[in-house]
Amino acid sequence: MAKLYFHYATMNAGKSTMLLQASYNYRERGMTTMEFIAAFDDRAGRGRIGSRIGLAAEAETFRHGDDLFARIAEHHDHTSVHCVFVDEAQFLDEEQVWQLARVVDRLDIPVMCYGLRVDFQGKLFPGSHALLAIADELREVRTICRCGRKATMVVRLGPDGKVARQGDQVVIGGDDKYVSLCRRHWEEEMGRWPAEDLIGFAGERSRAR
Repeated sequence: MAKLYFHYATMNAGKSTMLLQASYNYRERGMTTMEFIAAFDDRAGRGRIGSRIGLAAEAETFRHGDDLFARIAEHHDHTSVHCVFVDEAQFLDEEQVWQLARVVDRLDIPVMCYGLRVDFQGKLFPGSHALLAIADELREVRTICRCGRKATMVVRLGPDGKVARQGDQVVIGGDDKYVSLCRRHWEEEMGRWPAEDLIGFAGERSRAR
């Protein structure tokens, strides 16, 4: 029975690598897959899913308001689709998540979504919010904080290397960088709790000077 899966994690946990490997496994067995990525995410090139270890593949793009059920159903009418993969699924609209659920329920095609759970301010993305609510299976992809604890949060570093505490939820490209942290060190870096054993970015820069 087909299911809607949500594989979620912080940044740099290997989500795209897992997606590309899973899609490859289907194709190696002669099956057809569809891959999707947000149209504005061109870090690996427009319409491409890329991983930090160098793997990449062509993909369909989705924009705000696209009807993903209609697109997948039309493709399925001409070429049987055995699995759908969505990278950066946090950028989906709520309605698009429901459309993917209909792909599972009406077309009996499994859909595997990979993405972030929360943004740099600790707030759910719209797509992640909907996936957490209705996905059949939730799978956490784990990575670690600098202290060795499980990382569940992420901070955004601006071009000056400082932690950004405000700003747009979505920033693609540019000089911003993201670092995955445990909840404790995220609160300290975001200024929500007095630093006790902070070995973070400000401290490291001051010692370097």
